[in-house]
Amino acid sequence: IIKLGLIQFSQEKIIVNNLVDKFRIMTPNINVNVSGLSGGNQQKVVLARWLAKKVKVLILDEPTHGIDVGAKVEIYQLLGELAKEGIGIIIISSEFPELLAITDRILVMYRGSIKKEFNTKDTDQEELLKCAFGLDTNKKAKVVKNKLI
Repeated sequence: IIKLGLIQFSQEKIIVNNLVDKFRIMTPNINVNVSGLSGGNQQKVVLARWLAKKVKVLILDEPTHGIDVGAKVEIYQLLGELAKEGIGIIIISSEFPELLAITDRILVMYRGSIKKEFNTKDTDQEELLKCAFGLDTNKKAKVVKNKLI
C-alpha cells in the first residue's frame, strides 16, 4: 500500500474493509479508534493487523483472555480458518479447556523447559495439569489426606 514512499489511502481502505469483513469485526466504521471497540473486536483487530503483513506463523499469548464467551468462539473459528489456510499458529495459554478444544498438540512446560508433548485427542485436562505441576504423568498421583503428592 506504499508507492514511491507515499501511503495509497484508497488501497489501504480496501484492505482494511476486507479484513473487517473477513474477521467479522463489529465497528461503526473503519475510522473508529480500536480502544473504543469491545475486547473481542480488539483481539480480532490485532489478528487482522498481523495477517495484513502476510505472516506465515502467529504466536498468540492468552488470545482470549478477558473476552466474553461469544467472542472466544469467534476467535476460535477464525484461528481454525487461518490454520486451514496454512498459517502456523502457536498458542500460549493457561486455559487447558481452551487448548484441548482448539489445538492438535500441546507442549507443557515445567520450570522453564518442555516437560512433555501431548496429542490433544489422546489426553485430558487432568493429565495436562499433573504435567504442568511436575508430576509424573505416566503414574497415577497419590492422594494422602486430601493432598496431591
